[in-house]
Amino acid sequence: MARRRYVARGVPGGYRVWDNRGRKWWGDVYELCPDDLLSELNGDADYQKVTGLIRRYRALKR
Repeated sequence: MARRRYVARGVPGGYRVWDNRGRKWWGDVYELCPDDLLSELNGDADYQKVTGLIRRYRALKR
């Protein structure tokens, strides 16, 4: 099994997405674990789907 590029890591206040290749945080802090966002980033990484998922998780924070 290949090593995944993007993984969710727990931080105070929720979860953040860690980029293993770039070795830096990607995106915002999410209250809920962004499983479908991670699967899209590690899979096809379709721009429209990723943007929609980011907007959905931002709306959940409010």
